[in-house]
Amino acid sequence: MKYDSDKYHWRSIRLKGYDYTSAGMYFITICTYQRECLLGEIVEGEMQLNDLGKVTQNYWQRLPLHFTVELDAFICDAESSTWNSVVRRQTG
Repeated sequence: MKYDSDKYHWRSIRLKGYDYTSAGMYFITICTYQRECLLGEIVEGEMQLNDLGKVTQNYWQRLPLHFTVELDAFICDAESSTWNSVVRRQTG
């Protein structure tokens, strides 16, 4: 299916001219389709990951095996099923 810019109105939020290959702290947000709560639920005020949520967390934890990064935080917002990951890109 071809991307329809009139329908989706997607635009990049990247800073023009910024070198994203440079060392720094990067925040990555990934949302589930239609923000469905697919990764777990809140139980007694704490996020409890289900099997899919645990798979997602496992893949995040394995990023340093494939990329030169140091992981800092992995947070789940269950109401919107948004995952925020902080990745510090190492120099060298």
